[in-house]
Amino acid sequence: MLAATVRVTRDLDLAEECVQDAYVAAMDGWLRQGVPANPAAWLTVAAQRRALNAHKRAATLRSKLPLLVVPDPGPEEPDEIPDDRLRLVFTCCHPALAREAQLALTLRLVCGLTTAEIAHAFLVSEPTMAARVTRAKKKIAAAAIPYRVPPLEQLPDRLDAVLTVVHLVFTTGHAAPAGPGLLRPDLVERAIDLARTLCALMPDEREARGLLALMLLHDARRATRVAADGRLLLLEEQDRTRWDATQIADGIALVRSALRGGRPGRFALQSAIAAVHTEAASFADTDWQQLRGLYDLLLLAWPSPVVALNRAVVVAMSDGPDAALALVDALADDPRLASYHYLPATRADLLRRLDRHEESAEAYRTAIALCDNTVERAFLQSRLASCLT
Repeated sequence: MLAATVRVTRDLDLAEECVQDAYVAAMDGWLRQGVPANPAAWLTVAAQRRALNAHKRAATLRSKLPLLVVPDPGPEEPDEIPDDRLRLVFTCCHPALAREAQLALTLRLVCGLTTAEIAHAFLVSEPTMAARVTRAKKKIAAAAIPYRVPPLEQLPDRLDAVLTVVHLVFTTGHAAPAGPGLLRPDLVERAIDLARTLCALMPDEREARGLLALMLLHDARRATRVAADGRLLLLEEQDRTRWDATQIADGIALVRSALRGGRPGRFALQSAIAAVHTEAASFADTDWQQLRGLYDLLLLAWPSPVVALNRAVVVAMSDGPDAALALVDALADDPRLASYHYLPATRADLLRRLDRHEESAEAYRTAIALCDNTVERAFLQSRLASCLT
């Protein structure tokens, strides 16, 4: 709705106001008249009508106050790919904005996260994040950043930022940072659709294919990640016969394509890691040595503490929990992981496997305090209880 309304307003703040007004109108109108057959279309049309009315009022004001007339910018060139959400992503990823502003705007406008949720993700206060988002919107308006997919020759310069935010949309849906559910299917499907569009727009970009492959392979396990009773299922517990075979086949083909033609990038390498997990007939058959080699390459291509933590998990499987614990402890002072609950959760699991139950329990308590997702917190609490018995 927001993406479609921005196409009319060319103004992010006005579009958000029109969408909010449409929701208010629905709360009143639907109570009296009933819910329409297509609620999404009703809301979108209502928001766009409010946007058009706002433009008419603005035009009337300009005709009454000639001194405020602004030059007509003229018609814009048509987009290569007419996808409102992709236009919104490219607007958020304009190089005039700092990377943190790009990510924050994407979370706010594309994912629909609240300012408080975004502030939590960035480890800053809510007023600080609100000011950051406001400044980014003002910069878009002041710089007259167009709401469109840029010309093809400009796409490579924005590719990394766009792939990063699409991946961010996916990870926000695949492992929801907060709330009662483990995942948000709407965000997962939105990210996959955007990645498909990017592959169509830039068919020669191996990293775009790598990102799409990564998401397809992870999402292929969707039906097996949570038990019927709501319990989180680890990879070793999942029923691989229920994984989506079509998505896996498509993902594997994309991985092979992304790895051809030179040194692979971070998304191609991550998709290769996902492929190793997916192609294993069982958890016991997983090729941990190959995974360790891929993580070594990924750490060189993308020196992220999260990658280092994931590599430590693989080391635990190939060399034992003692070797992995030393790697995890070396990450403890990295401020980028200060609120990352997977760090103490990983440490707790390694200590549990080493029969150091008191230390494991303390690490689980730390992870629980940092975790805002109900399903994951319940899993951590069950592990904590097992350490105390």
